[in-house]
Amino acid sequence: MTAAPHSTPMVDVRQAHKMFGDLHVLKGVDLTVRSGEVCVVLGPSGSGKSTLLRCLNELEVLTGGSVRIDGELLGYREDESGRLHRLHPTAIARQRAKIGMVFQRFHLFPHMTALENVMEAPVQVLGRSKAEARATATELLERVGLADRMGHYPAQLSGGQQQRVAIARALAMDPELMLFDEPTSALDPELVGEVLAVMKDLARGGMTMVVVTHEIGFAREVADHVVFMDEGVVVEEGAPAAVLDAPREERTRDFLSHVL
Repeated sequence: MTAAPHSTPMVDVRQAHKMFGDLHVLKGVDLTVRSGEVCVVLGPSGSGKSTLLRCLNELEVLTGGSVRIDGELLGYREDESGRLHRLHPTAIARQRAKIGMVFQRFHLFPHMTALENVMEAPVQVLGRSKAEARATATELLERVGLADRMGHYPAQLSGGQQQRVAIARALAMDPELMLFDEPTSALDPELVGEVLAVMKDLARGGMTMVVVTHEIGFAREVADHVVFMDEGVVVEEGAPAAVLDAPREERTRDFLSHVL
């Protein structure tokens, strides 16, 4: 479900640069993702994919350039003269609350059940009542196929089940945008499908998603927009059929020949 072309992009990255000391990880990246789109970012390790994703929710601060989420400048306010001023951490936390993120590792609280893990942030961050948070968490865990695992602790769950709890936890904050950083790379191969199935369901529901993954089949089936990155730049982007089946750039062809 892709938005009309004249609407404000959900993600608008302009000339994003990121330095870690002398290491130039992002080198002028532009990226536009419209509301309701699924954007899949491909590329070799070290290409800047995960760093870009972390810059989309202020886990990393850009060295140069800008990120706007639904038209709002991330991390800064711009005065009348065009000068940028860093936002207060409280304001940045408010912006970040609109963006869900799912990592390679699940980062669940080991001393909390699946239900308690999903309830925690809405109660602590959004100030929702425990009854409201419990109702939402129950509904989300049912949605990701874990109705019978709500009282289980992370150690009692498979990797795929833990990742589905992590997705439900991110959705509990009612995000406008979901970011996935290689969400299946830490899973045993037989568990990958159950996580991808949940992500496909989110895409069908119109959730705007930016997904860093090596799952080419997922990109082909679900993505509206595929981006191939290498050495900190966007080498090629376009519709899945164009990038995956008829790439223009030799570097893209070489990468795909190794992962297909």
